[in-house]
Amino acid sequence: MAKRKIIRIDEERCNGCGECIPNCAEGAIEIVDGKAKLIADKFCDGLGACLGHCPEDALEVIERDADQFDEEAVEELLAKQKVQENFTKVENRPQAAPPMQGCPGSRLRTLESNKENKSAANKVKTETGDVEISIKSQLSHWPVQLALVPVSGDLWNDADILISASCVSVAYPNYHLGLLKDKKVVIGCPKLDDIGAYVRKLTEIFSINNINSVTVAYMEVPCCGGLVRAVEQAAAQSGKDIPISKTQIGIRGDVLS
Repeated sequence: MAKRKIIRIDEERCNGCGECIPNCAEGAIEIVDGKAKLIADKFCDGLGACLGHCPEDALEVIERDADQFDEEAVEELLAKQKVQENFTKVENRPQAAPPMQGCPGSRLRTLESNKENKSAANKVKTETGDVEISIKSQLSHWPVQLALVPVSGDLWNDADILISASCVSVAYPNYHLGLLKDKKVVIGCPKLDDIGAYVRKLTEIFSINNINSVTVAYMEVPCCGGLVRAVEQAAAQSGKDIPISKTQIGIRGDVLS
């Protein structure tokens, strides 16, 4: 152990967006309990390539006693991460006949234009009494979690995609008609999930499919900005000029932008 330059992460500032992870060539950072963490001193070279990618300015290079940077250990770590990444890709690829194992609820299903769906009746109280309104679900497929959808197939053919932070569907009262209608949706949480995995999977989806447009719906809280940056980075890495629009929802359910 010797005094050397190394990354310091300010947990008070860190919002867990994970933007630093894909910009660390050594794979030395991961999200733990909603915060970016340095896996081990030996994986950080102290050069600070990740600094300019933190929206909260939570990263800095300091000098302190730390284990020496270990290139061989970094190579082993990156190899393990690559194996895990490839395993995830294989797991998420569509199959002609999905095997009957694991959770059957994760099997891809197409919902036929809601023709067989009964309207969801809701009673709204007014000054003149209760009024019954009906709203049909605009969901066209299942599952919807980004981690579970396949990376290719009919789901994405000439698709307009809604990439939605999980909380948006709860906060925004007009979610189905105002955002989801006529779109294929995937949802996720940039604070609780691996933002690097988001970037990699979205890059693959954008690269190998014909995507018409992407709408990103996200909450006003700072960590939700990580979802926007993940989509933008994936689109850039795909090499395609995909139109991207953004809708920000306030915690009271109003559309902010």
